[in-house]
Amino acid sequence: MDKDIYIKTIAAEISVSFKQVRGTVALLAEDATVPFIARYRKESTGGLDETEIINIRDRLKALVEVDKRRAAILRSIEEQGKLTQELSKAIQEADSLSVLEDIYLPYKPKRKTRAIIAKEKGLEPLALILLRQEDIDVKKEAKKYLNTEKQVNTIEDALKGAQDIIAEII
Repeated sequence: MDKDIYIKTIAAEISVSFKQVRGTVALLAEDATVPFIARYRKESTGGLDETEIINIRDRLKALVEVDKRRAAILRSIEEQGKLTQELSKAIQEADSLSVLEDIYLPYKPKRKTRAIIAKEKGLEPLALILLRQEDIDVKKEAKKYLNTEKQVNTIEDALKGAQDIIAEII
């Protein structure tokens, strides 16, 4: 979002003039402290008090965070190939992080746990056998699940993957 749009939004929200917000934002961008701005730069802020300056600072920070998150969400959904015009419009119109996250939730990539990776390697049946505590030779059973294509190269790899699945089940 453009800085002027931030300033207009903040000015409307806290009922001060565009010029006051612009002056305050400029001073904040120069890393001036709130007490310094309130006491020594009244001409730039139109006489805003510390509370109003803090409100401007905090709201500006929130607007910037929303825009950064909006861009990241748009990029993520675009990479998934699921971005539609309606979805893009809804994301652009979202005015808070919570609304953005609610929109993004169905498109958010799921985190791959070690158990999920082990299941993808085909180790779930082994885990279920081990979980049932059947009277079998564990190493002999694990040997059946060795698969170099799926990077299950050793009996230990197979047992570790099965262990991860069991840990998630329990």
